[in-house]
Amino acid sequence: MQVLESGFEAWFTYIVQCNDDTLYTGITNNIEKRLEAHNKGKGGAKYTRSRRPVTLVFYMEFKSKSDAAKEEYRLKQLSLTEKQKIIKAGLLNQNSIKK
Repeated sequence: MQVLESGFEAWFTYIVQCNDDTLYTGITNNIEKRLEAHNKGKGGAKYTRSRRPVTLVFYMEFKSKSDAAKEEYRLKQLSLTEKQKIIKAGLLNQNSIKK
């Protein structure tokens, strides 16, 4: 678990690029641990187990699990092309806290 300077538990929405160039979107309260789980196949998502290794291409920090889940849902509604355009433009590579 990671804690923000404000004392809140940090939650993250993240996107990883799989070995087959597909994208997986999820949430976590510990990015390093979750990325390791995806790459080791224990505790990672079933989707990524057969698509290792995965590479983190985006994350955004939130003050609550609820906010991170809302952003995850929004991103999952985008097409692959839309996600790729946003990532390529660097719009998702910023680490900002949602209020």
